[in-house]
Amino acid sequence: MSDAGAELLSILAATLRLATPLVLAALGGLFCERSGIIDIGLEGKMLGSAFAAAAMAALTGSAWVGLGAGVAVAVMLALVHAFAAVTHRGDQVVTGMALNILVAGLAPVLATSWFHLDGTTPALAQTARFGALPLPWASAIVEAPLLGPVYARVMSGHNGIVYLAALAIPATALALQRTRFGLRLRAVGESPDAVETAGISVAWLRYRALVITGVLCGFAGAYLSIAAGAGFTRAMTAGRGYLALAALIFGRWRPVPTALACLLFAFADAAQTRLQGAALPVLGVVPVELVSAIPYALTVLLLAGFVGVSRAPRALGIPYRSDR
Repeated sequence: MSDAGAELLSILAATLRLATPLVLAALGGLFCERSGIIDIGLEGKMLGSAFAAAAMAALTGSAWVGLGAGVAVAVMLALVHAFAAVTHRGDQVVTGMALNILVAGLAPVLATSWFHLDGTTPALAQTARFGALPLPWASAIVEAPLLGPVYARVMSGHNGIVYLAALAIPATALALQRTRFGLRLRAVGESPDAVETAGISVAWLRYRALVITGVLCGFAGAYLSIAAGAGFTRAMTAGRGYLALAALIFGRWRPVPTALACLLFAFADAAQTRLQGAALPVLGVVPVELVSAIPYALTVLLLAGFVGVSRAPRALGIPYRSDR
């Protein structure tokens, strides 16, 4: 295989790894926003999960305990969001931003207090992290033309959360399109009055949607700290929650287009990593800061071109009052 081919396969493999937290968070936001609740707090839920997962993995030496702690914290934050936005009909954007700010400040403070490492957790041993899982027959077919290298070097060798994110895409599509819960969830995001008239609790549906959001964001945050990384650092989500929300809008609140948007953003992120320090024709060496901004600039450009033609759920962001 040529050097260019090997480099392309490396970028594609990195794309799958970088897309994993985006896909999980975006699908979590999909459930929430399909129910009519704006969730700008995806970033905070992911960051809280990343800290809890790394902290518990460091204390217990178990990646599974860390994962459970991360999911539990993300669900707790989702319930706080639900209590403010659903039960008390608070401003959903303000509530989400409050969660982001709270977690961004609280997680480093707790990390410093518990581990005395200036806002980080200790570096995790390999046994406290989720390792790579090679797919069956990957080593045997690596030399096969075309499909062999793709299977062995792009699809194989990731940790279990990457494969879970891939399975979550069809599972989400199936849940929203083919289950009673999914149909009701889509209905409550479009016409909560009609759902309430049918004798179904709007608040209960939205609470369940936010719990699912918390679970998926919990996996996304734990992936960052105990699978892709080896511990928690300040602001380690680096805006991925906002990118996931942008992918959700770009994907028009549908699972497969949303996942494809996540892959596009992840590909841009993987490519910019390879471009850092590289010399381009005419331009020469591009500043690292400019190259690092590529995924975020792409997000802005796509949203500027597509957000106007994306139709959000009609009840999105509107507090529901059953007594009106």
